[in-house]
Amino acid sequence: MAERNLDFDTVINRKNTDCLKYDFAVKRGMPEDVLPLWVADMDFKTSSYVEDAIVKRAKDAIFGYSEVSTPYFNILKNWMSLRHGWDIKENWLIKTPGVVFAIAAAVKAFTHRGDAVLLQSPIYYPFYEVIEDNERRVVSSDLILGEDNRYHIDFDDFEKKIAENDVKLFFLCNPHNPVGRVWTKEELTRLGDICVEHGVLVISDEIHHDFVFKGEHTVFASIKKEFEDISITCTSPSKTFNLASMLISNIFIPNTILRKKFEKQVAAVGISQLSVLGLVATQAAYEKGGEWYDAMIEYIRENIEFAKEYVKNNLPGVNMIDTEGTYLIWLDFRNSSIDVKDLDDKIINEAKLWLDSGKIFGHTGEGFERINVACPRSVLKEALERLSNLLENNSRTDNIIRFQSSYDALVAQG
Repeated sequence: MAERNLDFDTVINRKNTDCLKYDFAVKRGMPEDVLPLWVADMDFKTSSYVEDAIVKRAKDAIFGYSEVSTPYFNILKNWMSLRHGWDIKENWLIKTPGVVFAIAAAVKAFTHRGDAVLLQSPIYYPFYEVIEDNERRVVSSDLILGEDNRYHIDFDDFEKKIAENDVKLFFLCNPHNPVGRVWTKEELTRLGDICVEHGVLVISDEIHHDFVFKGEHTVFASIKKEFEDISITCTSPSKTFNLASMLISNIFIPNTILRKKFEKQVAAVGISQLSVLGLVATQAAYEKGGEWYDAMIEYIRENIEFAKEYVKNNLPGVNMIDTEGTYLIWLDFRNSSIDVKDLDDKIINEAKLWLDSGKIFGHTGEGFERINVACPRSVLKEALERLSNLLENNSRTDNIIRFQSSYDALVAQG
C-alpha cells in the first residue's frame, strides 16, 4: 500500500464540515465571504495511512474505553530519536487532550494564585488566557526584533524579570509562535542556565518541532540533565499530521516529583482514557506517515519562499519576518500605507481576509498579522493578492485625500 494523499495543490472544500476555520466566520463576527488563514490547522488531507487506520478501527463499531501500551510508546520513541535526536523513556509520558490543556494543568500544579508566570511577547495568545484564567500574573520579557529581520531574546531583561517577580514558571515556545524563530542550542542553554540558577520550571511548548526550515530544532530537555529535571515538554501530532480535532498530545516529564504533581492535576479534572480514534491516528501517523510528512514539509517550505518573494515585490511597506520554523508567517505592516489602528478593519472588511491580528499576541504584536500558509498555493496567492489590492487602493485613496487637501488650501489662499 502506497501513500495516496500527496496532492497539496488541490483545494479541498471544508465548508459545511463543522470546520472552525470556514464554518464559523459569521458567528465570530466576520463577513460570510471572508477567506480564512488564521487558526493553525492545515487545508491538506492527512496521511492516507492515518485515514485508513481510522476507517479500519471505526468499522469495529465498538468505541468503549481504550488505552495503548508499549508499541505506541516505541513508535513515539523512534520518531523522537530519528527526527530530533532525543532519547525518551516510557515512564516520562503522560497523554493529555491537548497542549493547552497540559499547560493549564502545569500552571495549577506548579504555581499558586497570584504567582507570576513568565513568557516572551509576542507569543501564542492562549498562553495569556491560561495564566490569567487561573488567577496568575503574566510577566513578559519581550522579544526584540533585530536588524537581521529575526527576533532575539533579551537575556538581561529575562533574568531581571525572573528576579523582580519571583518567577517560578516559564513558558518556552520553540519553535516560536508567531515570530517563527527556531532557538539555537546556545540560546536555549543560556535561557536554561538562568532558569536553573533561579529555580524556574520550564514548560517547553514544542508542538511545532517538526516544522523547521532554517537551523535545527533542539529539544530543551535534551541539552543538560539539569534542564531535563526542570522540564515539562509538550508535543502533539496535531500540527505535524493535521490532527487537532483528535484531541491528543504527548507530554514528557522526566522528573518523577514533577510528573506526579502534573498527573495529580490531570486526574483532578477527570481525565483518564483519551479518544480511541486519536490514539489510533497518532500511532499510524508516527509509524507510517513519514513519506507524507516529508512531502508536506517541502510544500510548505516552498509556500514560505513564495510568500517571501510576493511580499517583497508586491506589498510595499510590508515586511515578512524571516521564518525559521512553524507554518505561520509574521507580517509587519507598520511602515505600510495603512494606519495601524485601521489595519484589522481594512483586512477583514475590505480585503475580506480572516487573519490573526498581531494584537492578540501581546502589545508587541500591534501592527503585525499572522498568516497560516499550510494551504494550497493558489489559496495563499489569492490571499496575498487581496492584500496587494488593499494596499494599492489605500495608497490611491490617501493620494486623493492629500491632493484634495492641497487643492483646498490653495483655494483658501486665493
